Amino acid sequence: MPLIQKLTEKLARHPKRIVFPEGSDPRIIQAARLFASRQLGVPILLGDRALIKSNARRLGISLDHIRLIEPQRSDEFESFVERFQGLRRFRGLSQKECHEYVAETNYFATMMLATMQADAILSGATSSASSAIRPLLKIIPKQEGVQTISSLQILDFDEDSHRSELFLSDCAVVPDPSPEQLTDIALTAAHLRTHLTNEVARVAMLSYTTKNTNSRNPSVLKVRSATEMAQKRVLENKWSFKIDGDLQVDAALDPATADTKQVGGDVAGRANVLIFPDLNSGNISSKMIQILGGAHCYGHILSGLSRPAAEISRGASAHDIFGTAVLVCAQAIERSFLYPMETKGSE
Repeated sequence: MPLIQKLTEKLARHPKRIVFPEGSDPRIIQAARLFASRQLGVPILLGDRALIKSNARRLGISLDHIRLIEPQRSDEFESFVERFQGLRRFRGLSQKECHEYVAETNYFATMMLATMQADAILSGATSSASSAIRPLLKIIPKQEGVQTISSLQILDFDEDSHRSELFLSDCAVVPDPSPEQLTDIALTAAHLRTHLTNEVARVAMLSYTTKNTNSRNPSVLKVRSATEMAQKRVLENKWSFKIDGDLQVDAALDPATADTKQVGGDVAGRANVLIFPDLNSGNISSKMIQILGGAHCYGHILSGLSRPAAEISRGASAHDIFGTAVLVCAQAIERSFLYPMETKGSE
């Protein structure tokens, strides 16, 4: 069963509130209608109420069970401004400047997430990635033990495919990660893979070489160093993740190629998490897969934050937005509730 279908069924038993800062966008309205109709929780659309209602009428979409909020008219606006002023990053701002920040829908939505008035946030439909991510980086704390915020995309395949879902990271945030950052990227992706699927994460640290101990190329050395650091942290914390590198993508995904290249272990030919050495390779690969491949691509889910958040591409469809909303809301469900009767893949 495709992952989105599986998590949709689980989310219906544990509904969540998800806030959309770009509430008047037609694709957001369509995705919110589907989310509400399937009783997965409460979609919260931010923006001009009249414009949202006008766009919904034009699309023939009911706004029943969908919450609409205009930030500056919200009962929470002044309390959000007060909380905002108390944040260390913004203490030097004037009252007027704080009002202007919180009135902006991306900041208001992030304040909703920070104050537990929403369980997840999905932004980026009409704004640049930096505009969507910046409030989250400034307001939402990192996960304990994590120094690097990154992103991942999830490829979900149809039922007739022989392949299970793939997690790809980092495809949107860190341009040229250091070995330490690459370690964080790998481990946060592995944690999310295990949380959402209840399966052991098999993480391939990708390179243009496969186990080439003779290479002194800085990129290969970085991947090799990050692999060693990640493996060490897995052992120290007794996590169930399997991590290996450096691996070429064919050796990571295809068992026959792994055999030909004489690469053994738990990851070679069986990887379900792919970690790219830099943003160039990650972003190019993910976009090429979306255009040429047969998989549904969801995300970007931001990993390393203490609260669930996603930043989607401005080219995302309503279907993409709905699937990403399901994923990020499922992230907000305790894993013991997602998979109460199953024990495999425990961290």
